[in-house]
Amino acid sequence: MKSPGEFMEILAAYDLTRSYRDAAKICGVSHNTVRSYVKARDGGAAAPVARQRGRLTDPYLGQMISWVDQSRGKIRADVVHEKLLALGFTGCERTTRTTVAELKAKYRAQNVRVHRPWSPEPGLWVEYDYGDGPVVDGVKTVLFVAWLAFSRFRIVIALRDKTMPSVFAALDRTFRLIGGVTTHVLTDNEKTVTIEHIAGIPVRNPQIVAFARHYSTSIQTCMPADPASKGGVENAVKIAKADLVPKDTNLLPEYASFAELEAACEAFMEDVNSSVHRATLEIPKDMLRLHEQPRLHPVPAVPVTASFGHARQVPPNTPMVTYEHSRYSVPHTLMGDRVWVRGTEDEVVIVHVGPAGPVEVARHARTRPGTPAINDDHFPPAPAGALERVIRPTNRAEAEFLALGAGAALWLKEAAAAGTNKIRHKMERAATLAKVMGNDVVDQGLGAAAVHQRFTHEDLVSIITNTATGEPPSTIGATHTVTDPGRWLSQGTSAWSGFGTTAEPGTSDDTDLEGAAE
Repeated sequence: MKSPGEFMEILAAYDLTRSYRDAAKICGVSHNTVRSYVKARDGGAAAPVARQRGRLTDPYLGQMISWVDQSRGKIRADVVHEKLLALGFTGCERTTRTTVAELKAKYRAQNVRVHRPWSPEPGLWVEYDYGDGPVVDGVKTVLFVAWLAFSRFRIVIALRDKTMPSVFAALDRTFRLIGGVTTHVLTDNEKTVTIEHIAGIPVRNPQIVAFARHYSTSIQTCMPADPASKGGVENAVKIAKADLVPKDTNLLPEYASFAELEAACEAFMEDVNSSVHRATLEIPKDMLRLHEQPRLHPVPAVPVTASFGHARQVPPNTPMVTYEHSRYSVPHTLMGDRVWVRGTEDEVVIVHVGPAGPVEVARHARTRPGTPAINDDHFPPAPAGALERVIRPTNRAEAEFLALGAGAALWLKEAAAAGTNKIRHKMERAATLAKVMGNDVVDQGLGAAAVHQRFTHEDLVSIITNTATGEPPSTIGATHTVTDPGRWLSQGTSAWSGFGTTAEPGTSDDTDLEGAAE
């Protein structure tokens, strides 16, 4: 069926050409269509309407509508086709798909959810949710994301899990970062918040109720499986994951440690909260400071610590705490402070409460008594001389000898390791020799003597003398071997080569023996 515009174009083309076929070519239709439109106009009738043919699915249309309504528009066309075949349907699947698509579109149009814009009050609502964080050290992390409804201020905190203590620590840190506590807190129906639903009424977790009472706030939850009721934080989670989780699309490198992920979250918060928000055309941190913070409730000075575990005092001289007869390390900066320790089936988690709120400072795999769990990063660098002796002169003679150079220091170490006698006397003689021959020459000689393990004063003088005469250093201190046979002092054996053979005329064995004796 043609639209009114197309109908008028066809009639205008016929009035111009006075030919059904020519008007049909101009408008791209059949000449029979042009003729029927012209006759209808001449007869004073309305434009002809195309005859609607029935479909093979028409006898089953009521049942198909019922299936679409029962599934809330989610049923697939192939499932509907299987059901129709069982009822005796003889059409093809393409016919079924066309009808189902029309019915589902009609259902969505009749049951579309209308969203009314929300105008929140300052300091009234904060929403929080979780997102899948990156994998750090082979363990998948969690991104805790909070969103202030009025100022659009966003907070992203990296967590290792979604247990109750971690959630409490993240919420406490959120309140301290925004400078107060909102009237309501909106979130999902996690087990940490809602235990179950009875007749559609959520039953709150007693621990979250105690937490809300401590901070003078109200915990609210959205409808189950209804993320649209807290769309602000849902969108914040999506943006945080896109900017913080390494993917092929953002080309982010993997995080080497959990501290790097925490630093990335801090940089992300500073960036998004310092930029103009497209909805309010304001900077979120400025709106928080000017409009929301004056309406927030004060944050309690002491956070909730009951869920963090057992309190432990870190000794003032070693950063180790005891939990269930086993010892676990904490950062050395916490020596003398109080921490809270709790255990899971496989891990031990240690939390410290500071000015910024509760922060997880250590997490160890469980160990057995007698075998402490130690993280090398929790200890400061070893002091100088703890692993290797550092040469420090204690008197004037030692300082004078060590001032010769690195060779003198090497000679002292090697001589002491070899148990050399009268080292102090030899050091004084070397210092005296340096006054005559120069520090560089004696220092070089001491270094060579240390390498070849020659620790007498005569060895030092010999090495310096050989070096001055140009003898290769490789022969210094080596045993000299005479290679010229004419200089040998031992008796040779050439005279015995003819022993036992026939003597030539004019020779005798006695003569040979006499020559040998000579």
